Amino acid sequence: MNPTASHVVPRPLGALLARLPGYPGSVLLSTALNVGLADQLQEDVRQHLLNKKLRIHVRDARLTFDFTWNGSSFSARPGGGTADLTISAGAFDFLQLAQRREDPDTLFFSRRLSMEGDTELGLVVKNTLDALELPVLEPQRWAPHRVFERLVPRGQARGIGPRHHGTGK
Repeated sequence: MNPTASHVVPRPLGALLARLPGYPGSVLLSTALNVGLADQLQEDVRQHLLNKKLRIHVRDARLTFDFTWNGSSFSARPGGGTADLTISAGAFDFLQLAQRREDPDTLFFSRRLSMEGDTELGLVVKNTLDALELPVLEPQRWAPHRVFERLVPRGQARGIGPRHHGTGK
């Protein structure tokens, strides 16, 4: 599905978004990646990503998110400087990719998605995106109890949640 004018962030909104500081958005993206993807990363992918400076650039919204994989989770990093890998696309194309309605190859070969920097790292990221089990934005995956299960490993959640007291105290 090709994005049409209705699928592109309007220029005035993009100009407004471009004025926002990048770091808070990078924190939000890193958190979402940790909740949605970190548990699906294979060990070899984790090693390839280790301490790499990654950047997501949303062209039409003029937003840039900088983050890294520290060995156990994604974390935001201050913007600026050179990234090891920059992935760029429009907001609609990133959404299509996250919902598995488009695959990375289709977007790449139609020049709607680009990767700049470390080509080996780019290939690892692309293959990882291809191998994901679930659509990232599948509504059931983001239900509060599902997110909680991914954030708190089983067994550590004891005592958290509604308490049922038989004595009425």
